[in-house]
Amino acid sequence: MSKVQLKNISKSYESGNYAVKDINFEVDDKEFVVLVGPSGCGKSTILRMIAGLEEITSGELYIEDKRVNDISPKDRNIAMVFQNYALYPHMTVYENMAFGLKLRKFSKEEIKQRVSEAARILELEPYLERKPKALSGGQRQRVAVGRAIVRKPKVFLFDEPLSNLDAKMRVQMRTEISRLHKQLEATMIYVTHDQTEAMTMGNKIVVLKDGVINQISSPLDLYNSPANKFVAGFIGSPAMNFLKGKIVEENGLKFTSEKGTLSIGIPAIQSEKLTQYMNKNVYVGIRPEDIYDETNYGQISTYEKISVELDLVEPMGNEIYLYFQVEGVQFVARIPAREIPKHGSMKNLFIDISKIHFFDEKTETAIR
Repeated sequence: MSKVQLKNISKSYESGNYAVKDINFEVDDKEFVVLVGPSGCGKSTILRMIAGLEEITSGELYIEDKRVNDISPKDRNIAMVFQNYALYPHMTVYENMAFGLKLRKFSKEEIKQRVSEAARILELEPYLERKPKALSGGQRQRVAVGRAIVRKPKVFLFDEPLSNLDAKMRVQMRTEISRLHKQLEATMIYVTHDQTEAMTMGNKIVVLKDGVINQISSPLDLYNSPANKFVAGFIGSPAMNFLKGKIVEENGLKFTSEKGTLSIGIPAIQSEKLTQYMNKNVYVGIRPEDIYDETNYGQISTYEKISVELDLVEPMGNEIYLYFQVEGVQFVARIPAREIPKHGSMKNLFIDISKIHFFDEKTETAIR
């Protein structure tokens, strides 16, 4: 079983600064786990420690229940796919994919069989005699993945492999890697700063910030039940809207913004958990897709109406992003593209109050 376990893993430097601190998570056999977070959060450092390319300061790393802290990268039977492809420009596609096997003294017959199988899976058969400069970015990335496949490793590691591709090619390669995971039934750990990649590819997502894990969960659970304000704002596109205010008693509990321009009645199902925050500051979080306009607010049973002046209107094809200010804070709503309102016009919008989130002002943890 190709299981990976990280137990209290930390990486620090002579300066005393930590790249990552007390990292604990497991990757089960055949699982696809995504490490996601902003640049500098430590996700690539974790991947490099798993690969053996970065020394572990403290903690224990296990692969197949074997402690591998002191085992060299070549003996961990792990394959890594990098952002920059790392192909040899003077070699053909076949030679690039075969190179690692030649170093390990595989027979010509075994090398041919493995490369042919990987080329078939990745649809690279017509390009085996070409050199990297004659390939597109997506084809080069497939060659890099093929070079990993031929080794038949215990674990695949992907370090932001799609960052150098254009938007259309990223979507295509995202689909191909997900298909590959199902086809190979392999254990995969994938690093990205793109939350869309994380949400669409991972069985389990590890969200990192400043070298610390903020939440580990399924994509749907991260979206519906973020552990804190950071996760709530990082997961989802466009990002969640936030506004600070107080919980007050006014014919039931209400959230009232600092300047009093926004007042939201709190549904009974959420009132009990917010009673302890009476007259205290909290953050309210509202996703752009939970704000409706006059054409579709009838889909929701409980709402709060607001009238806003539109700062910016972005047509996105099948939907429109509306930007406006609430007490000086930039908000965005995501509505169907039935008509395109004008910049500077007034617009009635309706907040689905059954979907709002609340966060503690000081700790920024979700109030549940």
